[in-house]
Amino acid sequence: MAEGLLNHLYESGYEAYSAGTRPSIVNPFAIKAMAEIGIDISGRRSKGIDEFKDMNFDCVVTVCDHAKETCPFFSGAKESRHKNFDDPSDSDGTEENILKCFRRVRDEIKDWLSKTFGKKDEIN
Repeated sequence: MAEGLLNHLYESGYEAYSAGTRPSIVNPFAIKAMAEIGIDISGRRSKGIDEFKDMNFDCVVTVCDHAKETCPFFSGAKESRHKNFDDPSDSDGTEENILKCFRRVRDEIKDWLSKTFGKKDEIN
């Protein structure tokens, strides 16, 4: 969700790549939660960190403590940013409860991106 949000909100200022510590499928609840705000991530795929090990990044962002602890060090990165968010894929209960968790985390990430990278209209 963070990759989709960053690429949608800041398409002229940043290009985000996402990798997980446990790549699998893009969670259908994430797809649905993002579609609700007009962002289509249905064509995305889950990727592992090794896919990016030889790339240089201006900024490396981690959105969970586990990723921060286990991600390799990207020596070319000029800066790194971290904020721990709940992993909504760990939620359980009814489909509506799970979707509520995805919505909450989506909105928390969106708010954090706005505070961290500036409001959309501030990006050139």
